[in-house]
Amino acid sequence: MTTFTATKRPRPQFRNLNFPLLLTYRLPLAGWVSIMHRISGAMLFLALPLLLWMLDLSLISELSFERLRGIASGFLVKLVLLFLIWGFFHHLIAGVRYLLLDLHIGIDLKSSRASAMAVYAVSLPLTLIAALRLFGAI
Repeated sequence: MTTFTATKRPRPQFRNLNFPLLLTYRLPLAGWVSIMHRISGAMLFLALPLLLWMLDLSLISELSFERLRGIASGFLVKLVLLFLIWGFFHHLIAGVRYLLLDLHIGIDLKSSRASAMAVYAVSLPLTLIAALRLFGAI
């Protein structure tokens, strides 16, 4: 007669995720790029009615264009526009990164880390240049 003994395997641990616990996890840079890509895409989608209204207002007449310039000259409006500009640049550059990854270009760990850094190395200086232009320094 043979006896079978059950081997004890460690049971999987399921943790309840809550916001403070999420702040303790350390993501690699590529993870942050992915999260920010999603946030910037959602932000641009939600801002689309505002942006289309601004485009419409700028094209109707010279008087409506001057009205838009008056609206857009406020500091808070410029900050919102700068945030949208950053979202556009980040979403564009990260989107190119993901297209290259879909083509199996740069999928190894070293290239993936470098391309994640490149997203910020390109989008942040472009945003800085746009900020300088938006606030009248250039």
